[in-house]
Parts: sequence; structure tokens; C-alpha cells
Amino acid sequence: MNWKERITVDPLVCHGRACIKGTRIMVSVILDNLAAGVSPEEIVRSYPPLTTDDISAALGYATELARERVVPVPA
Repeated sequence: MNWKERITVDPLVCHGRACIKGTRIMVSVILDNLAAGVSPEEIVRSYPPLTTDDISAALGYATELARERVVPVPA
């Protein structure tokens, strides 16, 4: 699955933050939930417009960002 088919960035939606296409659900919200230990199925239940493919797309987007940008981490 290609994350680019499910993620959109529009300056008029959520201040230009990456969102799931057709929603105002930001990728960061999905990633925050996953990082907190919420399962993809629970996220989909909490945000009915989402599918598990949207969750995978958010992870794919984050993976691409991690390849392109390095955030300093204290040793």
C-alpha cells in the first residue's frame, strides 16, 4: 500500500499538518495513540472514519520522515 494515496497536506486543513485524506484526523494523532500503546483496532473504533489501512499509511509516512530527517537524541 502506498501511503501517498491516503495522506494529504493542505494549508487550509489543520494548518497544513499531514492528515488522512478526506478527514481532519492528523497523522500525529494516530502516531501519538500508537506510541501510547493503543492498538490500531482501538484507534479505528475511536475515529470511525479511519481504517487499518489509514493506520498503516500513517506509519509509512512517519517512516519516510525518519529517513529524511534526523532529530538529535541525547546519548
